[in-house]
Amino acid sequence: MNVETRRKIEGSAFLACFAACVPLANWMIGHVGTVCVPGGPCLVPVAPGIAAPSGVLVVGLALILRDLVQRRLGRPWALAAIVFGAFLSAAVAPPSLIVASTAAFLLSELADFGVYTPLQRRGLVLAVVASSFVGLVIDSIVFLSLAFGSLEFLGAQIIGKAWMVILSIPVIGWLRRHDERIGMPVRT
Repeated sequence: MNVETRRKIEGSAFLACFAACVPLANWMIGHVGTVCVPGGPCLVPVAPGIAAPSGVLVVGLALILRDLVQRRLGRPWALAAIVFGAFLSAAVAPPSLIVASTAAFLLSELADFGVYTPLQRRGLVLAVVASSFVGLVIDSIVFLSLAFGSLEFLGAQIIGKAWMVILSIPVIGWLRRHDERIGMPVRT
């Protein structure tokens, strides 16, 4: 398989996984956790004595996948994915959280895009980690502010999303080395 075909296949796979994160995060909040609060979210431990809604894990993964969509398919596809993801978020979010979920998704992914784009040529790992951390903080602040009018659970949200970024670092490092070895072009 030539490099260009491989790039398109991998980019399409990253795009599909990115799109799947939106409904998966919304589903997990109501169905996956060590404890599910009646009428509220299901929670998972993210640090000793700290729990967060289970969907935060998938939100952290979505930020990473958006970067990989851009790396494989380019900025136009990444921006299209963000817009599609925002519409999907509005479609699958519980009615009481549509505005918060959609705004948080759109703003955090655009911030991720804004940080990742100039950094990607300087280093994939740096670009993914920096952009994902900016995105996850913005996602947490916007969502909590709009959904609950409080930042009381900001730390738990950030920790939960950060775990996915931290766990991705070895995979992102491997991907960068693999891309260099096979001469995979970086899309801007």
